[in-house]
Amino acid sequence: MARLKILLRNRNSIFLLALGMGLLLPQAVPVTRHLILPALALAMALSSMGIESAVFRRPRSVLYPAMLGIVMSYIILGNVIIGAATLMISDEMIWTGFVLLAAVPPAVAVIPFSGFLKGNGVLSLFGTVGAYLGGLAIMPLIAFTLLRSQSFDPFKLVMITLELIVLPLAVSRLLLRNGWKERIAPYGGTVTNWSFFIVLYALVGLNRDIILGGSTTLLPVASIAFISMFILGFLIDWISGLFHIPRETRTSLVLLGTLKNQGLAGGLALTLFSPEAALPAAVTTMTMIVYIIWLDFKKRWD
Repeated sequence: MARLKILLRNRNSIFLLALGMGLLLPQAVPVTRHLILPALALAMALSSMGIESAVFRRPRSVLYPAMLGIVMSYIILGNVIIGAATLMISDEMIWTGFVLLAAVPPAVAVIPFSGFLKGNGVLSLFGTVGAYLGGLAIMPLIAFTLLRSQSFDPFKLVMITLELIVLPLAVSRLLLRNGWKERIAPYGGTVTNWSFFIVLYALVGLNRDIILGGSTTLLPVASIAFISMFILGFLIDWISGLFHIPRETRTSLVLLGTLKNQGLAGGLALTLFSPEAALPAAVTTMTMIVYIIWLDFKKRWD
């Protein structure tokens, strides 16, 4: 029983369980798909409690991380995704899926994952916010330039920013002000882990048929996902190390430079195009689970 409790609190076990159940037991997906946003918002609120309120009273300290978020998510990661897809993908719909993936902002999970991996919370938070705000202009620009098809709805991105960043951040300030941090701390990690179980299970389950039915095209798609996370993440960390950037800052740069909002990309693909266009988002979701587990193990070795 004690060993079972440890497993049920272990982040990596929970993430692998979400992956396995999403592929093998997707029956609960019709329910959990409606819990994705609340689960992410809860994880965001709990993770943001570690960021002191004094940071928000220094505008200059916010601008630089916000610009870094745009650089890492769009200029670096976005170009790597589009470049690799140009070289490796011939199917038009799958190419479209990768363009959508490059166009969306970073995963909101960058902020909670930064807490897991002992990153720079301020950089992760404001880097993500900056990339979302920048995405209001960058997403339609990429769509118009590369897809020449339907444009994005900026209102959708504004609502996601409010629901998944602004509101949870406000809740975290309220909890801090009322002295709840110490009471929540013993349970915060476990609650956050299981919140991500809901998100990952739902994303994998929603794309199960595409993943299992796309065997002939999975290899190049999975290769691009591997390149844009494992290879690019290694290069960002290595180059940052050459400049003697602190470990916590390097961790946040790696997360901002390797994780995209696959849920948003997949939703746009299904809404505007076809299930095939959602394949890159589905495969990168699965790759992300393995990637985060890898980063967790790597953190322990460093």
